[in-house]
Amino acid sequence: MILRLLALLALFAAAPAAAQSRAEIERTMRRATEYMVERVADHGGYVWNYLPDLSRRWGEMEAEPGMIWVQAPGTATMGHVFLDAYNATGDAYYYDAAARAADALIAGQHRSGGWNYFIHQSGPGAARRWYETVGRNGWRLEEFQHYSDNATFDDAGTAETMQLLLRLYMVRHEARFRAPLDRAIRFVLASQYRGGGWPQRFPFDPRYPAYQRFVTFNDDVAKENIRFLIMAGRALDRPELLVAARRGMAAFLATQGPAPQAGWGLQYDLRGRVAGARTYEPRALVTHTSATNVEQLMEYYRLTGERRFLARIPDALDWLESVRLPDGIGPRDRRFPTFVEIGTNRPLYVHRRGSNVVNGRYFIDHDPARPIAHYSQFRGIDLARLRRDYDALAAVPADEAMRGSPLLARRPFPRFFIVGGLAAGSDFSSAARLDPARIVRALNEAGYWPAPLTMTSHRYVGPGSRRVTPGDYGITQVGDETDTSPYPDPTPATGISTAAYIANMARLIRALEAR
Repeated sequence: MILRLLALLALFAAAPAAAQSRAEIERTMRRATEYMVERVADHGGYVWNYLPDLSRRWGEMEAEPGMIWVQAPGTATMGHVFLDAYNATGDAYYYDAAARAADALIAGQHRSGGWNYFIHQSGPGAARRWYETVGRNGWRLEEFQHYSDNATFDDAGTAETMQLLLRLYMVRHEARFRAPLDRAIRFVLASQYRGGGWPQRFPFDPRYPAYQRFVTFNDDVAKENIRFLIMAGRALDRPELLVAARRGMAAFLATQGPAPQAGWGLQYDLRGRVAGARTYEPRALVTHTSATNVEQLMEYYRLTGERRFLARIPDALDWLESVRLPDGIGPRDRRFPTFVEIGTNRPLYVHRRGSNVVNGRYFIDHDPARPIAHYSQFRGIDLARLRRDYDALAAVPADEAMRGSPLLARRPFPRFFIVGGLAAGSDFSSAARLDPARIVRALNEAGYWPAPLTMTSHRYVGPGSRRVTPGDYGITQVGDETDTSPYPDPTPATGISTAAYIANMARLIRALEAR
């Protein structure tokens, strides 16, 4: 997803042009927002991409009318940029737009207090039918092949939505946002294991694969929950949330492997052992997750001043160095295998055969040739930078490292989340390089910023055949015509993109703030 966002940002980048007046920027922002709110939104909610006539629409998979997406850059992300615009302009229209987005999310809040990947406004029956048709036939998107009556922390959808409700409550202290916010906080606390980690999904649904129960680091589940608990604990003056956040930090220490394989896996079973998840996520140590966890341990030293968070970082960095790939294997800018076999330290590579979800199979071996393309088997990690950051931080006394920590003192609640880089699951920092003058000029007569829809999908035409369709689908992002997985469009249509809208709005808000 991040790569698609970067591609959209690059489209709108240009050499600096003449500065626009504040009035012109505000008119452009308001006009673009009115189009999204009054023409595109579905009862206040959004997916990711739309054809101009709204005849087809997509979140992570193709959606249908009545569906809104929780995952970024979906409904909560739009709510955050609306609130950023409200704080930059004082225009109540943006607050109302954010509140409508929140209302759509509240309407789809699971009774447990969390959220699933999407909300179908026509109810559970319509959601099940989508799972049984479009979802079930997405070969590479196994999380959508099973309907489950629970909520998920995956892809930061729940975390970003909780942030939005907290922000709205902090602006005007409206009671209608406090009740669903409190339900969400109870969800985070109830789902936390005694050891501090969180499962991918909660409560557990026996119809879903067993990995839903596993302690999860994948897609920053623990990181985002800890960050939210600290934010909410301070904003609402609830110290018990800060205690839960500290317990979450301890899970990073408890799960780190012993030297010489001092890394982390994506998930851990209930006995604390590294575990696999989806069929293309084998039981293995994972390099990019390990690098991310190292960065989190450094952040937790800055938050707490406790040197235990630094103690075993050198072991993790030494392990990463030990699995660096030799020249000639993998892309030149991705020198680390994604998966590393426990015990042997040998890289593992995922492959697939077949043509669709019915006849297709994933398999794992040690051969780097022809790995799957939809889940990168090679990672770019700036190990030298991690070592420099660690060395610098290790030399800083605890009291100095903690200066400004929200665990020490309450701080003003942030005004900007998209612009400030705080929204869970959303990274629009690259929007800073866009040119405001070009953004103003690019808004079309209809009122939206045309963007290339770089991903498309086959329409659902029925279940896949047991007979393999001729062709080579081993390294493609999509299988035969029955595979509903999104794939890169060689001739992208031009349409409406929430990512393009958010990036452009973020840059215009920055321009207003600079004035």
